[in-house]
Amino acid sequence: MKKLLSRIDRNLLIYLIDMTIIAASYALTWLMELISVKGQWSLGQIALSTLFTLVVYSVLMLVFGVNKVIWRYASSRDYLQIFFVSCVSGLIASLIFEVYSAGTFSLTFSAFAVMLSAAMLTLSRITYRELIVLKRHKNMPDQGRRLVIVGAGAAGYRMLDEIKSNRSSGLIPVALVDDDESKLNRSIDNVRVCGKISDIVTVCEHVDAEMIYIAIPSATSEQRSVILEECAKTGLPVKILPFLSELGEARDIISKVRDITPEELLGRDPVTVADDGVLSFVRDKTVLITGGGGSIGAELARQIAACSPGRIVIVDFYENTAYELQQELLSRYGEELSLRVHIANVCDSQRMELLFMSEKPDIVIHTAAHKHVPLMESAPDEAVRNNIFGTFSCAKAAMNSGVSRFVLISTDKAVNPTNIMGATKRVCEMVVQYFNSISKGTTFAAVRFGNVLGSHGSVIPLFKEQIQQRRDVTVTHPDIIRYFMTIPEAAQLVLTAGAMAQGGEIFVLDMGKPVRIADLARKMISLAGLTEGKDINIRYIGLRPGEKLFEELLMEEEGLKKTANDRIFIGRPIEMDYLQFENRLNDMRDLVSKVGVTGKEVELALIGFVPTFKRYVPPRFEICTASE
Repeated sequence: MKKLLSRIDRNLLIYLIDMTIIAASYALTWLMELISVKGQWSLGQIALSTLFTLVVYSVLMLVFGVNKVIWRYASSRDYLQIFFVSCVSGLIASLIFEVYSAGTFSLTFSAFAVMLSAAMLTLSRITYRELIVLKRHKNMPDQGRRLVIVGAGAAGYRMLDEIKSNRSSGLIPVALVDDDESKLNRSIDNVRVCGKISDIVTVCEHVDAEMIYIAIPSATSEQRSVILEECAKTGLPVKILPFLSELGEARDIISKVRDITPEELLGRDPVTVADDGVLSFVRDKTVLITGGGGSIGAELARQIAACSPGRIVIVDFYENTAYELQQELLSRYGEELSLRVHIANVCDSQRMELLFMSEKPDIVIHTAAHKHVPLMESAPDEAVRNNIFGTFSCAKAAMNSGVSRFVLISTDKAVNPTNIMGATKRVCEMVVQYFNSISKGTTFAAVRFGNVLGSHGSVIPLFKEQIQQRRDVTVTHPDIIRYFMTIPEAAQLVLTAGAMAQGGEIFVLDMGKPVRIADLARKMISLAGLTEGKDINIRYIGLRPGEKLFEELLMEEEGLKKTANDRIFIGRPIEMDYLQFENRLNDMRDLVSKVGVTGKEVELALIGFVPTFKRYVPPRFEICTASE
């Protein structure tokens, strides 16, 4: 109630001030006319004309919502609006009163009154805002982090305004940088545009900057990459505004500033491979996702949920992530989404048969797998059981229950594998090819990923944690490179593959150039405001068991075939002896069922499946910190 009364009091005060300015402007004008032309006006005429004029102004200012503007944040458009509304109000009042007063008042002086009142109303707002700015400058803290803002456009202006309005922000804007040459050496709110983005290192040194905010929400991913490269050279902590579509119209722009995302570190525009036509194949369908609580599985569920599926079925052995996804989707879609969650192990073939028969899915996306290379080196039998026979049981259940399409999530590590995990995933691809050859109603296909940015166990979360704790950032080898893709890109590739699949294909996404992991670590260190060799070190620890310096996306014998989408390619299925494959699978099942089976036995059996499985001998280098 107090807030309401306070707002009413404020609005009433503004109204009274406006009316006083208008009355004074007209009174001054009429006084000038009276003196100059010695007019013979009656007091009644002056009172009536003033009252009538105030009524016209009040009505039009109310209709146009002039005083709904928060004038301390006013833009040039707001000032133009009040000037325009004032002129129109005065013109209407003058014309009507001229008709009824039969030319009592001079049109010249009436026009002057209109312009004077419009100018005074506008000037009152500008004066109010400048007084606020002056007060803000006096209240600016003497101590705080010296901030350079990249971008002297609308977002940069709003950022400056908010920082200077908030004494507790702990920031002192000291410079702007912008590539617009017309803004160079000019000032915004007493902060000078000191140079271009390419000059940011020099600018930061000159003003003793301690932090950088990037305020260009309209920049593309490629442009952001260039800006981040320049900012990384300063060694200062960097934060950024999200894209314009994410920013919205919120006034509290500072609260939107965030850390650099994995996608922005990737340094390229996200690849969009799925469109409405491609995604429509899940509409009104029952889609079952194994490993649905994982990074890829959860993103698939989110994207599918937005396409009006008949039902989404999540199957996962780990209840915590499955529960979190369930709550997220129910919170977002409520009863509009038909969602079922099953806690189950894909290795339990009988359970999978019953589950598939009861749910009757149209599409199955098999993401469940053990994927951590070093862990699978120490548990090869478990890798075989979960990856190979988990895939086998799900594929068989899909075929028996009449599933239309089955899509396997594979990895670039399946190409010429050098580790247990990669070898098992190559066998999984062969399982999919096998079932596609014997199935009459189900289409089977596989999708190969590179490393997925931000997924569980990927390098970026590890580097981020090490940097936050000021521990050495551990990189396995100075020359190690990897292909990267984002979680949304990975999910889109799966959906696109499901729509395109004719049977037996291995789909591959063009992920651009591979990234050197050491360079990625250096960029993350710099953008966190730390100096390599001084605040934190990069420590090379040697390749982990089964790792190699680079990954491949295709084997030589697979070839490469273009699709209608220029970012997606298909590897040709490799010819197989399916009878021999069945026998080897049976032998492998017996082997991993034995008590006390050794890792060497499992490895030899995998070599029988995958002749290209060879251990990698990395080039030698001295294990040390990068600064040594």
